[in-house]
Amino acid sequence: MRKVSVFLFGLALLLAFQVGSVFADSKLDKAIAPLIGSDYKYGGTTPKGFDCSGFTGYVFNELGIDLPRSSRDMYSWEKSKKISDDDLRAGDLVFFNTSGSGVSHVGIYIGKNKFAHAASKGVTITSLDDNYYAKRYLGARRILSDETYEKIATEIEAEEVAKQ
Repeated sequence: MRKVSVFLFGLALLLAFQVGSVFADSKLDKAIAPLIGSDYKYGGTTPKGFDCSGFTGYVFNELGIDLPRSSRDMYSWEKSKKISDDDLRAGDLVFFNTSGSGVSHVGIYIGKNKFAHAASKGVTITSLDDNYYAKRYLGARRILSDETYEKIATEIEAEEVAKQ
């Protein structure tokens, strides 16, 4: 019964992720979706177990982009650009102070006020309005150029049209 419950919970998260994402079936979605439900592991960088920055780095590595290893380094990375909350788009990184000592958590904004991240319960999708995260939100950084963003967001659509 437990396996069935876990499966149904994972399926519900996957469906919620697909509905909540700005670019369903984009390269970004395809990199994140199979990781939903992966276990949390401090220092983890693989689907066998992720911490927040390990998950974020893994997803972007799948897209051909190398990020710094830690959430703190991602936040201060010279190749990132601080953005306002009004300008958030899928693929932006969102940062939190969960430890009480500055940047300590990172997630990937997926659209519709939601972000994907590895937390103590594993890889999941959470609303930026979630009480815990809203109180600890520090801001967002953009790492994708407009050109890279368009490629990641729309290339899958072109592949689908070509198949028809």
